[in-house]
Amino acid sequence: MAVCARLCGVGPARGCRRRGAQRKGTAGDSSEPDTDPEEGGGGGCGQAAEEDDDAAEERIEGAALAESSPRGRAPLSLLDLPPELLVQIFGSLPGTDLPNLALVCSAFRRILRTDTIWRRRCKEEYGVCENLRKLEITGVSCRDVYAKLLHRYRHILGLWQPDIGPYGGLLNVVVDGLFIIGWMYLPPHDPHVDDPMRVKPLFRIHLMERKSATVECMYGHKGPHSGHIQIVKKDEFSTKCNQTDHHRMSGGRQEEFRTWLREEWGRTLEDIFHEHMQELILMKFIYTSQYDNCLTYRRIYLPPRSAIDLIKPGLFKGTYGSHGLEIVMLSFHGKKAKGTKITGDPNIPAGQQTVEIDLAHPIQLPDIENLSNFSELSRIVLEVQEQVRREQQQQEEEGGLQKEHQPQAQEEEEEEEPQPGPSRQEAGRGAEGPATEEGAMAQDSPPASCPFVLPGGIASRNEDYPRTCRACFYGTGLIAGHGFTSPERTPGVFVLFDDDRFGFIWLELQSFSLYSRIKDSFQNAGAPSQEAFDEMLKNIQLLTS
Repeated sequence: MAVCARLCGVGPARGCRRRGAQRKGTAGDSSEPDTDPEEGGGGGCGQAAEEDDDAAEERIEGAALAESSPRGRAPLSLLDLPPELLVQIFGSLPGTDLPNLALVCSAFRRILRTDTIWRRRCKEEYGVCENLRKLEITGVSCRDVYAKLLHRYRHILGLWQPDIGPYGGLLNVVVDGLFIIGWMYLPPHDPHVDDPMRVKPLFRIHLMERKSATVECMYGHKGPHSGHIQIVKKDEFSTKCNQTDHHRMSGGRQEEFRTWLREEWGRTLEDIFHEHMQELILMKFIYTSQYDNCLTYRRIYLPPRSAIDLIKPGLFKGTYGSHGLEIVMLSFHGKKAKGTKITGDPNIPAGQQTVEIDLAHPIQLPDIENLSNFSELSRIVLEVQEQVRREQQQQEEEGGLQKEHQPQAQEEEEEEEPQPGPSRQEAGRGAEGPATEEGAMAQDSPPASCPFVLPGGIASRNEDYPRTCRACFYGTGLIAGHGFTSPERTPGVFVLFDDDRFGFIWLELQSFSLYSRIKDSFQNAGAPSQEAFDEMLKNIQLLTS
């Protein structure tokens, strides 16, 4: 009633317009609308009126409002405004608020049936730039598109990681015209990391009739066919194909494998001479083909960006030897940077932290003549590794001593805590020290590039790597046996080439991985907070641990 009084203009000599209209029998439709746009509430999502023409509705509304707005008098409430102005006002409100507005009175409810309002909400909230007037031919209104398609499936928009065992993947669900499409993003063919990503549709949703949206599976080579989507919870949903016979080929599994191989690797099995690589490819085909009829997806976020980050965080394509190209997410966490696998392999599955970079320990590479010597690079990295080990041991010992003396020195520590002590500044290991150093490093002008060449004996899938680099840091890379057995972190070198490319030298494996930024634009993928992003990283890692 408070909302009704505020909008209808109740005053000392005026009663509630809605109650008065109901007493006189002029309120029209007295039924209570549904408040949820998804279920077709009064905010333009309920049962359609017998007359859907927008112009006719505005004429009816204008006649209803003319009596309440005497000529020459300033409007005392929203109902005194012309209906075309109310259409503009209501069209500027979020679509999720309009059902509640429809509950105020029947006049508002009739105005909210105007398709102009919902056409604007579809465009501003979901980027639908199609000519929505074409929908009139099929009998589908913009109100239906908003409520039964866009609003209903809003929770699946964004980036997702499919649950395909160790292989993972990257799915981007977007509004594309009058469709919602799930695009699977695939790395370019090995070893061309600088090539653009490949995409293929896995499913699409559209509104063919006024009753409900239609879900279609796009997997296979026989065109769209019946599918189903179930939203398990806010950050998880599943897809199911209802006609898996559309995925089969007339030539049987052999033809399916050859087609998959050309799409996945850009070559035939005869072109791959390495026997171990052939085994890995065949294993991936057999494993992933089991998921062609039903898949579960979990939401992933793009990493938040900070002013102190070394480069812009995001998604990168990287070379991983016989496993081909994989997708890695680079994120920054204070004095650490992490590379998390979005796609994976039987050794290091998706979700695991493939590399970790220690930004507090830069590495000074030898001159270009000595850099080609693997032994010299190995000596430098192992010295830094020993330094890191000693510092960690010292921190653990200091932490243990502080814990022992905490009860006795608690009062003194509380007094000193507001003012940073000189020992913390000198040590440079506290929270303020590394952040300040990184901030200064990030805010300064980019360092001059230095010559770079891979040491002899280091294997690289891509010989076309940059020959200059900006900086190098100590890091560790995760290695494991088949099935993620006996995982361990081994020393390596993180090499920053430019804003869009970096590399990692795996010292123990004597191999080099080159990473190139994925430059595609992703909507609805930003993390709401750093805490939410960290929680997401932890969850996807636990799934494959």
